[in-house]
Amino acid sequence: MRALFLAGAALLASGCATIQKERGHAEVAALVEERIGRKTRWNQGTPEDAEVARHLDTLLAKDLSSDDAVEIALLNNPALQATYEDLGVSQADMVQAGLLTNPTLSGSIGFPLSNDGVSETEFSLVQEFVDLFTLPLRKRVAKEQFIADTLRVAHEALATAAEVKKTYSQVQARQQLVELRRMVLEAADSAAQLATLQFGAGNITELELANERAAAEEARLELAQEELALVEDREHLNRLLGLWGPRTQWTLTEKLPAPPGEEAPLEHLESLAIRQRLDIDAARKQVELLWNALELSRSTRFIGRFEVGVHTHRDANGPRLFGPTLSLDLPIFDQRQALIAKLEAQHRQGERRLTELSVNARSEVRAARARLLTLRGVTERYHRVVLPLREKVVEQTQLQYNAMQLGLYVLLEAKRAQVTAWRAYIEAVRDYWMARAELEQLVGGRLPSTPGEAPPVPALPSPSPTQGHESHPGHGHGATP
Repeated sequence: MRALFLAGAALLASGCATIQKERGHAEVAALVEERIGRKTRWNQGTPEDAEVARHLDTLLAKDLSSDDAVEIALLNNPALQATYEDLGVSQADMVQAGLLTNPTLSGSIGFPLSNDGVSETEFSLVQEFVDLFTLPLRKRVAKEQFIADTLRVAHEALATAAEVKKTYSQVQARQQLVELRRMVLEAADSAAQLATLQFGAGNITELELANERAAAEEARLELAQEELALVEDREHLNRLLGLWGPRTQWTLTEKLPAPPGEEAPLEHLESLAIRQRLDIDAARKQVELLWNALELSRSTRFIGRFEVGVHTHRDANGPRLFGPTLSLDLPIFDQRQALIAKLEAQHRQGERRLTELSVNARSEVRAARARLLTLRGVTERYHRVVLPLREKVVEQTQLQYNAMQLGLYVLLEAKRAQVTAWRAYIEAVRDYWMARAELEQLVGGRLPSTPGEAPPVPALPSPSPTQGHESHPGHGHGATP
């Protein structure tokens, strides 16, 4: 009696299974918002999506910030939107796992070939009953697979956000490097024009003139390469944001910030990564569901097809017969030993992959942490030591130039060395922020204590060797003619 009740309940529950399109997306949105404070959005082609499109246009109309770029990517990145659809596929598999096999209705009719007989009919209704008893475990396995897929989708969203942050820093740095290259070209052009006048007056040799002209042309080429790199970086960001057409005309005026004054504590990041990384959690769920699938196969290895039904039959010139039917597979040859061996191998494989992922995650976190701290040290060294020293060199050279103890070209060389140091500093700051975004991705979210607002990078120095100073007519090697 109880078995009949359970069977009826299972039939009822199975018949009520439906697809809920939004299922899983709320969980992904909650995980992503918990990790980085930004929401995801699944484009379903509904009227609400028009509101999202208008929100994107609002974000793009103003100066683009790093947080806005991440939000746009989470809402509009095509690859991420395609990944969101994996939840629909996984949910469909989960619903399918909760459905019973349809009953089979079969019938036949035979007509007499002579006039002295009557027709013969036969009907049967058969239902597979093993599904009733394995249904709860099959649903559990499918649900765990759905949870694992939800974690993977959320992990992809966090990876996209980290890539956007890194590319955003790349664009910021590239814009400042282009600005620096333009200033260098302007100064090199001025020096080349000055050298031309000096050569005409006989104050410098043809070799010195050629050197200045070559330096100006090289500065022009370097600016062209830097501008091309900026275009490529912007297009990389456009791809991540899923933008095309007029939406690509966004502006970014926010300067690359300097590293924060104090670094957040970066201890215990390995355990933090193991605890909160979503791809590791998904791999852990995968191992669990493989074990449950293995248990399901083991528990039913001696139970083959088990069909129960009713049958009605009427022989020619005979009474109509009605009664139950039973069809049972005898597991003599196939005891699911191959399927069980396959699941055992897949379970061991899942455990090895989980171990590999965990070991790699710890190693990657250690390497990223070392890289972040090293880059922080590099930027601090540039900011506190190298750049002030280069500024001091330029000041002293300028003083000696003003006292007619050094030529203009010595001053120019000092300015070039200062510009080179500034370029290296900007690149180091860029690498620092990219390393920070990488470390946040590797630990599965924000670092333990996000520092306060970082100060901006100091203003670029003027590469002009004579800005704010008078030139010196008659000065050998640098005097105007």
